[in-house]
Amino acid sequence: MKIIKSEELTVAIREMCMNANYHLPKDMKDAICTCRENEPFDIAKNILGKIEENFNIADEDEVPICQDTGLALVFLEIGQDVHIEGDLRSAVDEGVRQGYTDGYLRKSCVKDPFDRVNTKDNTPAVLYTDIVPGDELRITVAPKGFGSENMSQIKMLKPSDGLEGVKQFILKVVEEAGPNPCPPIVVGVGVGGTFDKAALLAKKALLRPVNQRNDNPFYSDLEAEMLEKINALGIGPQGFGGKTTALAVNIESMPTHIAGLPCAVNINCHATRHVTKVL
Repeated sequence: MKIIKSEELTVAIREMCMNANYHLPKDMKDAICTCRENEPFDIAKNILGKIEENFNIADEDEVPICQDTGLALVFLEIGQDVHIEGDLRSAVDEGVRQGYTDGYLRKSCVKDPFDRVNTKDNTPAVLYTDIVPGDELRITVAPKGFGSENMSQIKMLKPSDGLEGVKQFILKVVEEAGPNPCPPIVVGVGVGGTFDKAALLAKKALLRPVNQRNDNPFYSDLEAEMLEKINALGIGPQGFGGKTTALAVNIESMPTHIAGLPCAVNINCHATRHVTKVL
């Protein structure tokens, strides 16, 4: 049995909140730079260049990539042979509180959806936990801005809608989103499970590097097809036109009920931020 003190979790999450907001992952940087080089439209190429300049400044000066530093999404994969000594929820929230306060990150969390009173420290975190084999604790912090989150949708399709129904729904969501989620975007898709599980699959799909395809050839081909179709919409960087509307389409699936075909589309902006650490 491996014992991890809750204080270790707090320290790790504090640093991860800041690093995730300051430093765009390499796969995202590379994808943006490659799209800029291959973008035939001058305005689109210029915008992608400005995005590149922005993340370079954020890197060097350790300032947020975007003013929307998001709700703090924290994913914990807890090894079944790990014991966390102390209060896990409190440790996570304390790490977020310290990270957003000490890092001068915008606090975007309100206590209640209707009273709209700011919690002033970006807590509570949106916490997801999974029990997995082993004796490690894998932490992923993914700040989620709401310009893109607000453009996400879920639909309980009928089995008879089939693959074409899923394709049409994905395109519909992206087309309706237009410039609002600050393209180029990353499109996370969850298919199967239940109403809530499909949404979680879509969100977890956004944690996968944009240069890594689904292991299943069927879904890998579907990702490539949908990326091509999305980019053919011509929305382009920041909605000014061009062939770079999305950097990737990441699809995750799971078994579902004989009577259902749940499909969720979770969109991320070009500041698709996440940091992972293992304790």
